[in-house]
Amino acid sequence: MKNIIYLLPILFLFSSCSEYQKALKSEDIAFKFVEATKMYEAKKYTNAIRLFDQIAPAYKGKPQAERMFYMYANSLYLTKQYYLAAYQFESFVSSYPKSDKVEESAFRGAKCFSELSPVYTLDQTDTYKAIEKLQDFIDIYPESTNLPEANAIAKKLREKLELKAYENAKVYNNISDYKSSMVAFDNFLINYPGTPFKEKALFYKLESAYSLAINSIPSKMEERLLSAKAAYATLVKYYSNSEYKPKADEMLARIDNDLKQFSK
Repeated sequence: MKNIIYLLPILFLFSSCSEYQKALKSEDIAFKFVEATKMYEAKKYTNAIRLFDQIAPAYKGKPQAERMFYMYANSLYLTKQYYLAAYQFESFVSSYPKSDKVEESAFRGAKCFSELSPVYTLDQTDTYKAIEKLQDFIDIYPESTNLPEANAIAKKLREKLELKAYENAKVYNNISDYKSSMVAFDNFLINYPGTPFKEKALFYKLESAYSLAINSIPSKMEERLLSAKAAYATLVKYYSNSEYKPKADEMLARIDNDLKQFSK
């Protein structure tokens, strides 16, 4: 009796595998749908996907299509196939706007792009796409229970874009392209007025303006020294006790000294 009890799960497993293998080879799409649903409910999402791949074209327009395409999209999502999942969720939302799964699908479709968002040093196309999709979700479903998570994800993605913009501006300073650095930091501060990198951005703009000025030809030096002095004034206006103030003061002393030649 004990042996029989131990064997039952094994027999069930072999039976399940056997049915799944039959379904893969079968031409009966109804049978495939039943087995795919079993695999989905058993959380065997990879197996379910193989069957959904086979029957998806034939199920468009059928009564069971809504349920099938939701399970298909969700299986792709749960196996982290985010490009394919995003496509299927977007298709589901478009095809079944009255479904009780449409809100969840819209959210997960947007979330797929956030999962695809790379580290800030790489191309951020998917990050922009994710923010756009999340904002669409927030606008369409302002009462959704997923709203806090959607807002939190969107905030994190925007912070990533902000960091990339800051680091891009800093690169110009690092490679001594001071003109481009000043423009990049100006644009950064305009685009991200509340950034936590504001103090650093103002200092590196000053540093770029200072370096450009002291290395200028005489005909351009006065104008550039005055621009650097204005950059210093902006830094201390917002951060009178800046950690960069000792260095900034050294720059100001050199600026004022060099400006003396133009006052004669």
